[in-house]
Amino acid sequence: MNRHGTVLSSFAAVSLGRGLSLKSPVLLASGTVSYGEEISRLCDTSRIGGLVTKAISLEPRAGNPPQRIAETPSGMINAIGLANVGLERFITEKMPFLKQLDTSVIVNIAGRSNDEYCEVIRKLDDIEGIDAYEINLSCPNVKGECMIMGVSREATSAIVTELRRITKRHLMIKLTPNVTSISSIAIAAEEAGADSVSLINTVVGMAVDYKTRKPLLKNITGGLSGPAIKPVALAKVWEVFNSVKIPIVGMGGIACFEDAMEFLLVGAKAVQIGTMNFVYPDIGEKVAIAIEQFFSATGAPAFKEYCGSLVTC
Repeated sequence: MNRHGTVLSSFAAVSLGRGLSLKSPVLLASGTVSYGEEISRLCDTSRIGGLVTKAISLEPRAGNPPQRIAETPSGMINAIGLANVGLERFITEKMPFLKQLDTSVIVNIAGRSNDEYCEVIRKLDDIEGIDAYEINLSCPNVKGECMIMGVSREATSAIVTELRRITKRHLMIKLTPNVTSISSIAIAAEEAGADSVSLINTVVGMAVDYKTRKPLLKNITGGLSGPAIKPVALAKVWEVFNSVKIPIVGMGGIACFEDAMEFLLVGAKAVQIGTMNFVYPDIGEKVAIAIEQFFSATGAPAFKEYCGSLVTC
């Protein structure tokens, strides 16, 4: 049973531990569905496992100057810069709606320092309607800040340790592929008390116009997402699956049911759909239904048995 009193009898229901139970392994990724109001008119969010909010910081952020989004082959590149309404407005203006959703709510949190992350969680921890926190230690389009923490084993360990002391809620740590060893960072997060890890965040990329001889993004570089990064994401999920025991939430280029199944096969227990929400706003619902149909079919493997069952020999 989850926070909403829904009995998790689905063939693809999954528990990620410490109070985070999903009726479907499909989540909508942070930064692609804002705070849920718009997407809920286009997608039946009660059919999915949960929604991850746009990143929240202690103070409001305007983000990077435009142009901050550009299309690329099989994907997009962005340098939004974690623009958001700030903690106080999130609590007063966004949480009342999120509390009403019949799905799990995961709040993505970003900060400039350990103290900011801790302060945000302290203020959110008494707010009802939150099932978990996704700690963004890996945004590639803000200068310094959370990206520094996400590429360091020591910094990751330090922030997760501090946050674990503050909250009893589920801590999901979002990992970057822009490191020498993503498994090393995942192990550090696990040892410090993380309940799960989500990966991958976007890949650092760049887009230019050869005619104007200028970058397409004002920030010059940004985060590449979409189908183009799926092979990278699958490899990183597989690497981390073979390194840690805590659950993995896989993401990176999922565009259909088959893509989601591939992530489950290489070790994810749940998935997040991101960029494709901009193309097909109801993709989360459709993929969730397709996964449920697959595992409920006669002769189908059990969901738990399928996750991480890749045959390599």
